[in-house]
Amino acid sequence: MTSANTPPSPVRLVVLASGSGTLLQALLDAAAAPAAPFEVVAVGADSARRAAPALARGELAGAETFVVEVRDHPDRASWDAALVSQLARHRPDLVISAGFMRVLGAAVLESFGGRIVNTHPALLPSFPGAHGVRDALAHGVKVTGCTVHLVDDGVDTGPVLAQRAVEVLDDDDEDALHERIKTVERALLVDVVTRMTTGGWTVEGRKARFL
Repeated sequence: MTSANTPPSPVRLVVLASGSGTLLQALLDAAAAPAAPFEVVAVGADSARRAAPALARGELAGAETFVVEVRDHPDRASWDAALVSQLARHRPDLVISAGFMRVLGAAVLESFGGRIVNTHPALLPSFPGAHGVRDALAHGVKVTGCTVHLVDDGVDTGPVLAQRAVEVLDDDDEDALHERIKTVERALLVDVVTRMTTGGWTVEGRKARFL
């Protein structure tokens, strides 16, 4: 079965982040360009302390911000419900998981499934999970990279939207390799979101393509 998605203009993005927000900043910079096809209307985080830099970036750009702390909720289901409530308040056309270190639960997927985009610092399906860079180095691969994909109910298992390769150098450690991947990852995320928000996309089974 094929599903097609034609976006409105400008597309409303809510960006979720858990750290410094460099991926978020790439989107904010692109959104500030004349006639940009998307706008970042809100930035959300799972920790006010860890994501303080990302939240500050959003505020500086004029986006609303919100935090849904896991520790403030008795269980995962209630945290998921609170996140859905916050997301819905901002009426996103796309939700961007940009370095957001939480697996999105069933309630989020039920409300926004097919419209959630995630980045990952490896060439999926190789090296999914929280340690993609470390795992690629440990495996001894000569080429790794980054992936932008749609989110499903697995961990880094959704349909791939785009990928770019990054060479692994002989003297790479995890930090050095990850920094080179991040540079490519930021550009790739902006390119993917731009293509999604200007022309739309389709998903047929596991295959996603831009219109």
